Amino acid sequence: MSAAVSATAARDYNAMDDDAFRQEARAFFENEYPAHLRFMARRLSWEESKPWWMKLSRRGWLAANWPVEHGGMGLDPAKLIIYWEETERAGIGRMPDQGVTMVGPTLIRFGNDAQRAKYLPKILAGENVWCQGYSEPNAGSDLASLRTEAVLDGDHYVINGSKIWTSMAHHATNIYVLVRTDKNVKQQRGISFLLVDMKTPGISFRTIRNIAGHEEFCQVFFDNVRTHKDNLVGKLNEGWTIAKGLLTFERLNIGSPRRPLQAFEQLDTLARTRGLFKDAGFVDRYTALKMDLNDLGSLYQRYVEKVRQGEALGPDISMLKVFAMDTYQKLAELLLEAGAEYGAYADEITLADEKIDLMAQFYTSRPGTIYGGSNEIQRNILSKYVLQLPG
Repeated sequence: MSAAVSATAARDYNAMDDDAFRQEARAFFENEYPAHLRFMARRLSWEESKPWWMKLSRRGWLAANWPVEHGGMGLDPAKLIIYWEETERAGIGRMPDQGVTMVGPTLIRFGNDAQRAKYLPKILAGENVWCQGYSEPNAGSDLASLRTEAVLDGDHYVINGSKIWTSMAHHATNIYVLVRTDKNVKQQRGISFLLVDMKTPGISFRTIRNIAGHEEFCQVFFDNVRTHKDNLVGKLNEGWTIAKGLLTFERLNIGSPRRPLQAFEQLDTLARTRGLFKDAGFVDRYTALKMDLNDLGSLYQRYVEKVRQGEALGPDISMLKVFAMDTYQKLAELLLEAGAEYGAYADEITLADEKIDLMAQFYTSRPGTIYGGSNEIQRNILSKYVLQLPG
């Protein structure tokens, strides 16, 4: 048993009172997380993240949703929500955490014993840093139309194609990819889920600089890349089932009110400093967005409660993703307008003893209606599977 497993196994966090667990989590995050990395408007690099990653791992708090026997905290849905809420409250930055949030739960649910034994300990130890190979230049929100293919050649799958918008691929040691393994069946039926070492010959990448000037994304190219058939997760041609489950869970995280609330708090500070509450037009937009935020909080709690009760999240989770990102963009736009001449600053300004980066909120909000499935596609999902409209 690993040290992380031993540390976690010594305590049953689910037996704790919710308030007591919240207090412990809050104290730990507030006291131990580096102040200079709080509320970052970008993803953290692996170099920035690693000390915190290892601190969480040593404490046994890195993989909150993994079962104890695999080195996680084994939190039930109620405690897991508290854990997430407290990380957001403390402003803990987004690490290259695909291994913990995506790969680990996937292998625990769909992988085999050999895959779990090989990969899970390396994730906890910070030896494997994972990235996601889903989107392609011609297959983003319509992910089932992906063209990257894998053909079995002896004991290896040979992969050819490319993936794009792959977050932090330049920091990753491994990538999990959706590939087409059967062209003669319905699109969703011919997709498989493979694990690949980023050092494998034939893999290359280019970084993509976003509008804020950060290099968080990459395009990854596969040129006759070979990965052993043992790296197939789940059954051949059934990778779409795995992908759907991961995307549904991702939309709950995207739908969190954390970032819209942070933008609203900055807007409130800016408005008070600049006397904007004397402007009736501003007050009208401010009040409408405040009401939207309250509604977003209620909607988010509705889905959180489903998770608490162990219920599966259905296609209606798309409603949360759409509303959260639309609201975030409206807030960021008003924040930029309210800043007037300060809105052109591509850096922090100080107002009322608080540092605010107006452009950072604007830049961060723009792709929110695209990643995790574009809002247009989410509306199609809602119309087809929730409202059951024709077409």
